[in-house]
Amino acid sequence: MNKITINGKTIPCTGNRVHINNGKVFVDGQVIQECVGDINIIIDGDVNGVECNGNVEVHGNAWDIKCGGSCSVKGNVTGYIDARGSVTCGDVTGDIDATGSVACGDVGGNINVGGSVMCKE
Repeated sequence: MNKITINGKTIPCTGNRVHINNGKVFVDGQVIQECVGDINIIIDGDVNGVECNGNVEVHGNAWDIKCGGSCSVKGNVTGYIDARGSVTCGDVTGDIDATGSVACGDVGGNINVGGSVMCKE
């Protein structure tokens, strides 16, 4: 990843894992931002892991994401996504658990949803 946008504020950074705990945003174990309320993030580039309570948008490929909201991955999912909302992504070679619906490309892994699954052609 080369930058992250947190609640509308863009911060240049490098790293592979994003974790949000008690309002603090960590990238590879280093605090880069403190926030209050719901935290929604946009990541430009590939990311190995994200854990947060809000929505996540990745402009790249994603490996592991656990979020309390919806998740959008512009690239492919090769690891595991656990979302408390809907998931939109490219191809899935990993697994997805979502309480909402999933819209994706080709599926080579497992998808468990509370809503519907729509595979793009």
